[in-house]
Amino acid sequence: MTDTLKSEPKPSNSRASTVQQVVSPGGIKAWLVEDYTVPLVALELAFLGGAAQDPPALPGVATLLAGLLDEGAGPYESEAFHRILEENAIELSFSADRDLFHGRLQTLARNKAKAFELLGLAIAQARLDPEPMERVKSQIAAGLRREINDPDYVANRSFRRIAYAGHPYGAPVRGDLDTLASLSRPHIADFRAANFGRDNLKVAVVGAIDAPTLAAYLDDVFGTLPEKASLLPVPDVLFAGAGRREIADIDLPQSTIRFGRQGIGRDDADFIPATVVNHVLGGGVFSARLFREVREKRGLAYSVYSQLATQDHAAMFFGGTSTKNERAAESLDVIRGEILSLADAGPSAEELDKAKKYLIGSYALRFDSSTKIAAHLVRLQAEGYGVDYLDARNKLIEAVTLEDAKRAAKRLFGDGSLLVAVAGRPVGL
Repeated sequence: MTDTLKSEPKPSNSRASTVQQVVSPGGIKAWLVEDYTVPLVALELAFLGGAAQDPPALPGVATLLAGLLDEGAGPYESEAFHRILEENAIELSFSADRDLFHGRLQTLARNKAKAFELLGLAIAQARLDPEPMERVKSQIAAGLRREINDPDYVANRSFRRIAYAGHPYGAPVRGDLDTLASLSRPHIADFRAANFGRDNLKVAVVGAIDAPTLAAYLDDVFGTLPEKASLLPVPDVLFAGAGRREIADIDLPQSTIRFGRQGIGRDDADFIPATVVNHVLGGGVFSARLFREVREKRGLAYSVYSQLATQDHAAMFFGGTSTKNERAAESLDVIRGEILSLADAGPSAEELDKAKKYLIGSYALRFDSSTKIAAHLVRLQAEGYGVDYLDARNKLIEAVTLEDAKRAAKRLFGDGSLLVAVAGRPVGL
């Protein structure tokens, strides 16, 4: 039932050593962490593809399907399906991001048979009935209407639309008010048939369940799915728009700002050094340069951040802040100045040391609950990492030298040119 790693014995504090790689009789694979501390079972699944597989010019199909899978399945209509979930204290939900279609299940161990039965029905036999479909579409539409004047949403949407114009990554994951009403049952059914294949399925389970039991459930839940998915080809894409500024006029006293440029992909040898460099710049801690220069020294904003975002076909560096309209230009000047400073000289030895210690120490926070562990294990599988990355990750960060960091900073930040999207009425832009 299990396929153990062919590797050297790992130390007792190894995270990788806690993970069993389970293979069902039908060939379905999962990563399992047995834990009987509490009588719970948490499962995370992901089908590769996500919203990038939405039909061209019809964004939102993946999100609509995610909202429908627990709205009736097999013999149970929507109300009956939810009642059974509630009576058995089973949590079941689905969602979509740009590269993945996610599912999450949490149940008491004593109810796991019923939980896996309902999961299997939702995955393979969701009814997609008309009434729930219209209700879920109405809920999505209501959310989109609320966000029309939300500055965070407007800035983010403008930013992505320019950065990835004409590419699926530039489309809104939850759809568009102009096309949402035209999404139909055939769109949803076709997406499910094309994307739900056993070959692009990733599963992780944490909790009070052993490998043979899980293996049997894997076949019960996923065994009837097609062997192979039929995914649309998604091309690799470079970040566009660096040097451009886009302003969406919203009558608010503050400007919400998003900025970014081409990033470094997770398969690149400089990805880990770039991760450390980004933490020095705006990694969300008090010692980050942007926090210190934008908030503490000048009082320009309450929060400011930067991140590296890697997707299957793109990589970006991006960040954001909100500030008074009359100080938007000054804020951007400070941000770009810090980016250029890092590009030119890299971080100091002290900054590098602090960043590495924080990134290594905080990694444990991803493992403080069953659901977090399962989600992280699925993410690693989806991004192409092996289980040994659980131990290797901190070692890779520890190995970053000052020379590595300077090289990565120069590559990441280049000439400092940024795509900037602003929602508000900024002065001086």
